[in-house]
Amino acid sequence: MQRLHQLPYVLLTALMLAIPCSAVAAQATGANAIGGLRAYWHVFIAYAVVIVVVLGWVISIARRLKDVEQRLSE
Repeated sequence: MQRLHQLPYVLLTALMLAIPCSAVAAQATGANAIGGLRAYWHVFIAYAVVIVVVLGWVISIARRLKDVEQRLSE
């Protein structure tokens, strides 16, 4: 039962990681495509920071929800 509660978080994390990766793959067409993306390193770092913050927020909410469920079951 515990794994069923974690499924939405796993799917959300996979989706958050897949979207930026697919965008990079879609833009990478040719030998110099990666070299052209070097100008946007700050954008990738910003996306990474946002993903980490949102993931931390989701984990925080999940922990608080777990505490509430435990209190209600008592």
